[in-house]
Amino acid sequence: MKLPAFAYHRADSLADAVDALAVHGPEARVLGGGQSLLPLMALRMSVPEVLVDISTAADLRHHEVHDGGVTVGAAVTTRTLETDPGVHPLIRSCLARIGHVEIRTRGTVCGSLAHADPAAELPALLLAVEGSVELVAAHGSRVVPAAEFVAGPYTTSIDDGELVAAATLPAIAASAGWSVREIARRSGDFALVGVICVLDVDRSRRCHDARVVLFGVAATAVRATAAEEALLGEIVDGLSVEQAAELAFTGVDVLGDLHGSAEYRRRAGARLVAAALDEAADRAHDTTTSRAAARA
Repeated sequence: MKLPAFAYHRADSLADAVDALAVHGPEARVLGGGQSLLPLMALRMSVPEVLVDISTAADLRHHEVHDGGVTVGAAVTTRTLETDPGVHPLIRSCLARIGHVEIRTRGTVCGSLAHADPAAELPALLLAVEGSVELVAAHGSRVVPAAEFVAGPYTTSIDDGELVAAATLPAIAASAGWSVREIARRSGDFALVGVICVLDVDRSRRCHDARVVLFGVAATAVRATAAEEALLGEIVDGLSVEQAAELAFTGVDVLGDLHGSAEYRRRAGARLVAAALDEAADRAHDTTTSRAAARA
């Protein structure tokens, strides 16, 4: 399908983009890599009058790695982070599951966050690492934590005139293990059910921090708080993992569709959570063992 008619403004900087959004108001949309917005426009699900292209804005094309975490500008592509060895393996593993390499080469990290697809990996990752986004407008800027950024399916806290200038994905603790798992019909498809786990355990595998984020199952990515609470203070073993997995969907309004019923997502998701928790605990145990050996 052809795109609807629109005016086009190529921004050469963040300030230029913000000025264009202020001039054109709610009829303007930000164009980064176009992997989310352009298909919606072709389907007439979004019909902006003006596109503000930030893809060549020099001050938005950089990312800064800090202790494995990263702050990424709005025009930085997913592939750029995925191939940076300084970025934490949890982040790179998650990014590698997004679509196909061609999509990751064009699509941007901040663009995916702003799109807020319930089945997308990046909003779930933002929750799992307890990250934040920086929103900038002509009147100033603000930082929104992950838990407050996504308000619903394809809906965020971005106001008219604002754009996501950057996102910060903090590194997890050096002692923490992690896992990213999902079920999709085909490689590159959106997840029917996905989970990102972060577990911080001591040498005895007692859990001091647990983050379990589900995606592809509800109206937004959501933390499985019942599972997290069940793990805190417990030895992470087969029994505690099974109990946590059984609780993972407590309080979660699971949605069904033609690709998978709500019941399927619950059953498959519980098994996926159990496998992810096992993997995260093993990684954390390997990390703590390695540190102890290095001190010996």
